[in-house]
Amino acid sequence: MPYHKDKQQAFQAAQQGTAQAENMYQQLSADSSEYGIQLSHLKEEVNEAYEQINNALEVASETQRATLEQYRKDLSRIVAEVNIENQ
Repeated sequence: MPYHKDKQQAFQAAQQGTAQAENMYQQLSADSSEYGIQLSHLKEEVNEAYEQINNALEVASETQRATLEQYRKDLSRIVAEVNIENQ
């Protein structure tokens, strides 16, 4: 049973980390005087979410694995969009 609990906790951490990165990205404003700071925090949040996803993938069920791969794609999209905006 502890294994299942760890699996669920790892999945939930990845889910929460991805949601936090998504929220931070939605609030990012290039017009803000705090843009550089916001961008730095977003980068940290995305990196942390990637780490949480990788940890969760180590113990994930097949159903969770598909969702975690989608989270990874969502984060990649955020990174790509930020990179395009900052060219």
